[in-house]
Amino acid sequence: MNTQQSNSIARVYSSDRSSWVGDGFPTNSMLPMAEMGNATSPFLIMGYTAQYPFAPAAHQRGVGMHPHRGFETVTIVYDGELEHADSKGNAGTIGKNEVQWMTAGQGIMHAEHHSKAFAKSGGSLDMVQLWVNLPSHAKMTGPRYQELTEANIPEVQLNAGLLRVIAGTYPHDAETIHGPAQTFSPMHVWDVRLQSGSQNQFELNPEWSNLVFILEGEIQVDGQSYHALQTLYLQDDASSINIHASSDAKLLILSGQPLNEPIVAHGPFVMNTAQEIQQAFHDFQNGHFA
Repeated sequence: MNTQQSNSIARVYSSDRSSWVGDGFPTNSMLPMAEMGNATSPFLIMGYTAQYPFAPAAHQRGVGMHPHRGFETVTIVYDGELEHADSKGNAGTIGKNEVQWMTAGQGIMHAEHHSKAFAKSGGSLDMVQLWVNLPSHAKMTGPRYQELTEANIPEVQLNAGLLRVIAGTYPHDAETIHGPAQTFSPMHVWDVRLQSGSQNQFELNPEWSNLVFILEGEIQVDGQSYHALQTLYLQDDASSINIHASSDAKLLILSGQPLNEPIVAHGPFVMNTAQEIQQAFHDFQNGHFA
C-alpha cells in the first residue's frame, strides 16, 4: 500500500501481482482480500483480467462448481465472452459490455467458464469481478441473477468520454440517470471511458466509501499522475474528484454507503460472525446450498 499526499486521494494501492483463478482467469488483485474491511464497505474485493490473450482451445477454460454465501459477485465483461451455470439450473452467457450481478445470499454453487464460441476462436479476455457485501438482514436472502445487457445500461456523454451507469444514479444536466442493477444497500457503480486530454469532475457523497480503479491508461488528480492497475482510495470527506486523462483511460468508479457491520470472511463465505462461517461450511458440506 502506497501513501499519497493529495487533496482528494488518501492512499494508492498498486497491483503488483497476477494470480490465476482456475485455468481461465489471470487476475490482478485491485482490491485484495487482505484489505477487506469497513474502510471500503460495502465493496469487498475486486479482480481484473487485463486484456489477456487466449489461443483457441478444445476445452472451455474457467472455474468449476464452487460455493458462495453472504455477498454478491458483479462480473463486468469489456471484451470476450463467458458462460455461467449454477446448482439451481440457471445458465447463461455474458458478452462484451454486459454485466452479471449475482446474489449468492443463503448459498449457491456456481461455475464460470469461457463460452464455447470464445474458447473455439480465442481472443482477448478483459473483465472485472467485484464482490459486494450484503447487509446482515440480507445475508440469507434467496440467490438471484441480474443479467444486464449493453442495451439496458444507460450511457452518459462526458467531456470527451462516456459513463455507463451500472448501479445507482448519475446526475446529468437537469436529470438523474438510473442504473438497472437492484442493490441491497445504496451505491453507485460507474463504468467510465475517457479520451486523452479530457477533464471531468465527478460528484461524490462524502459520507460514503469512494474508490477509483484505473484499468487502462493514465490520469492526473490534483496534479499527481496515476496509471493502470492502481486503485485510488479517496479521502473520507471527498465530495468530488476532478480527473484529467493523460491518455485514453478506462476507469471503474465505486461509491457506496458503508454497512458498518462486522465482517468475517473465509474463502467463498462472507458473514458477520465466526459462528455463521462455521454454519456456512456445515451447510455446504451437507449439500444444503441451492
